[in-house]
Amino acid sequence: MGLTSQNLLLLLVCVAVAMCALVLWLWPRAARKGVLAWASRLGMLVLSQVSILAVLLVAANNEFGFYSTWNELFGKTSSHQELQPGQVGGKRPPALVVKGQESVGLGPREKAGQVDRIAIRGPVTGLSMDGYAYLPPQYFQKAHEKERFPVIVAVTGQPGVSKNLITQIKVPQAASKAIVDKKMRPTIVLMVRPSVVMNRDTNCTDVPGGPQALTFFNQDLPVAVNDKYRADNSRGGWGAVGNSTGGYCALKMAMTNPARYGAAAGLSADFFARQDRDTGDLYAGNKQLKNEADLVWRLAHMPPPPVSLLVGVSKKGEEKYYKQAMHFAEKAKAPTKVDKLMRDEGGHNFQTWREEYPEVLRWLDRQLVANR
Repeated sequence: MGLTSQNLLLLLVCVAVAMCALVLWLWPRAARKGVLAWASRLGMLVLSQVSILAVLLVAANNEFGFYSTWNELFGKTSSHQELQPGQVGGKRPPALVVKGQESVGLGPREKAGQVDRIAIRGPVTGLSMDGYAYLPPQYFQKAHEKERFPVIVAVTGQPGVSKNLITQIKVPQAASKAIVDKKMRPTIVLMVRPSVVMNRDTNCTDVPGGPQALTFFNQDLPVAVNDKYRADNSRGGWGAVGNSTGGYCALKMAMTNPARYGAAAGLSADFFARQDRDTGDLYAGNKQLKNEADLVWRLAHMPPPPVSLLVGVSKKGEEKYYKQAMHFAEKAKAPTKVDKLMRDEGGHNFQTWREEYPEVLRWLDRQLVANR
């Protein structure tokens, strides 16, 4: 039973309720004098409190995504990655493997779509990542069997748990509804985390002598999707969206690779790659690389890319991000366009992003249509 499984939470709730009921039933029997009776009452209190605390901790973890597996909780490496050398003169292994389907309550795939669990192994960088791919209902319909579909890459925040895009932000659910309601074209939505290595926040940056995270998103990801799915590869035909660190990644992907990502949205996004104990040295002391990782600096000092960008932020509750977003938008010049999704109030949290995503997906679709 997975750490983030709803079955685990339901089981713990049942245990807590049963424990409290048991305490109420046994308490009169333990209401006697003596050390044994006193110890019994103390034990019952401890057990009931532990059972309630377990429910609260698991619920908090599901909400905020601190740990995604039992291995992560106990400090063990939760995923395996390996550098796989290419075969000279032979066919390389597929860069994307479907590991199964994720049940998210959409209904029949021919009517609402399907979510695949996927594993990506980058042929360029050698880096690997697990994630999810939403396929629209038309992907499985005979009338569209030769059709290629636009792609939107959704990137969660850091620490990255890609499943949060399903369980907390409800991305495939929002995409499915928009497509079924004909408010958005049938689109493949890839759901991934920003970190390409375990236990390090790479901020979607090509680290000198280290993980080539930006190359993974700009080159490996498109190769992987095209290995498995019928993706539309028109110039500027892909979109990207993310929240928090994922928002920075999405904007950066479009600004550095506009031939692939013609539109991108950053929700409560940073506009520069922070360096701290989780990131380590991202630039090896190279000031130019550090400047180029600053999206505001790029707008002011580099040729503006032909992309459509969106910044989503709340005026109240996200004052720091609001000021950064406004400063970023002010620096933009043609052919770069920056739209704003403004909220009166909100927060740096799943609820705010869950409310923003349906509008952002439709915005991305409109921009990608305009690029055709």
